[in-house]
Amino acid sequence: MADTRMRHVLFLDIDGVLHRGIALRAGNRVMSSAPNVKLFEYATVLDDLLTPYPDVEIVLSSDWSLVFGTELTRNAIPSPRLQNRIVGATFDGCTLNSVVWPLLPRGEQVLDYVSRNAPLRWLAVDDRADGFEAHRHRLVHCQTDVALGDSAVVEQFRERLRRFFTKAPDDDAEN
Repeated sequence: MADTRMRHVLFLDIDGVLHRGIALRAGNRVMSSAPNVKLFEYATVLDDLLTPYPDVEIVLSSDWSLVFGTELTRNAIPSPRLQNRIVGATFDGCTLNSVVWPLLPRGEQVLDYVSRNAPLRWLAVDDRADGFEAHRHRLVHCQTDVALGDSAVVEQFRERLRRFFTKAPDDDAEN
């Protein structure tokens, strides 16, 4: 019998979400753009937020996965529980080439993945809002320089996780 359960997907950006600011590549190393910022400083915040939702999968919507690859990106995240949730990246299976993909608004990248992998319930956490205009209710928008260090954003995230990933008995499939 085929598994017909609705996938629950969180689209995860990294820079401006799991740490403040952006990461830079220097040779073989990846470092923070700010010397006082530790990469992945808020990974435990995300891990704690997702703990009540064991069925939520993570699809990377970050440029990290395009630049460094999904596997290296997964392994860079210091939480094994988050690593285990990562099932791929938004560009997996897309028909656009890797030169065009980063030029698309982030929301269009996510919606492209959603259309190729429907049906699924989804939510995105990102410091970019471009392309999410028709889906603002599905975006937890972080400020790049604060990331998940903003308690109001964390509370909004907690509420949206409940809203999108706690299935009510009469809930219909939702794309």
